Amino acid sequence: MRRLFKDRNDGYQIKHKDPILRAIPYIMPKRYDAQVFFSDTLTLNHSDKVIKELRKDGHRIIFLHVVLAAMLRTLVDYPKANRFVKGRKVYARKNISFSFAIKKEMDLDAPETVLKLEFNPEDTLIDVVNKVNQAIIQNKQAEEKNRTDKAARLLNLLPGFLFRFTVGVVNFLDNHRLLPKFIVKASPFHTSVFVTDLGSIGIQPIYHHIYDFGTTSFFAAFGTKRRNVIVNGDETVSKVKQMDIKITVDERICDGYYFARVIKQLMRYIEKPDLLIQAPDNFPKDNERR
Repeated sequence: MRRLFKDRNDGYQIKHKDPILRAIPYIMPKRYDAQVFFSDTLTLNHSDKVIKELRKDGHRIIFLHVVLAAMLRTLVDYPKANRFVKGRKVYARKNISFSFAIKKEMDLDAPETVLKLEFNPEDTLIDVVNKVNQAIIQNKQAEEKNRTDKAARLLNLLPGFLFRFTVGVVNFLDNHRLLPKFIVKASPFHTSVFVTDLGSIGIQPIYHHIYDFGTTSFFAAFGTKRRNVIVNGDETVSKVKQMDIKITVDERICDGYYFARVIKQLMRYIEKPDLLIQAPDNFPKDNERR
């Protein structure tokens, strides 16, 4: 009973072995206090080849699918990266979910909706492709409203002072482990990673803040591809296709060495998505869960 009182409906409380990590949420209580930024350049020659081969096999795959599948497998390999901080406590998330925005039509005045999809740890790249495509097709219908749309529409009916009061109540409940599960399910801000594909609108990635509202600890942005020339280790020259990716993370959830391993693994999976075609054979657990 004591353990259940310390948990949330979306997370298990962490008992840090390192006292410094336990103290950090009290020193930096807001997520924007603790956000750190990472940038890298991906070489996509091999990734593009895998995508083309899968398209020949009939899979409607785009680069967004590769990023999401790489994120999923990285969080499976490194479960401590799937944590969040709320109410100055650190929790291991009970599931893996990703949020991203889509335009219902590529038009300036077209409505935008945010999708939040939950994935299974054993999902492969093909599973991610199928789940994402199904959700996008369904939500691109102009009249279609998902849970996020319905919640936003309901809140917009409120006058400003009631809107502010409602958000304050939600934050209070969230900080005290009392937020109802249906709100967590509807909120795109209660997610493992928020992803934005800026390449789809033809611009380079930005460093995006991570929201203090909700529980997301990662925000990843990637942009347009470009051709480049690089010098290899043997001093030969190669033509490559590259893309920049920028990631913002909440440094309070784990130590810097662990984060470095997470980022390296993520880059490896994005550049070699054929590693994601088979289901993982190992499912590590967060060893600091209470």
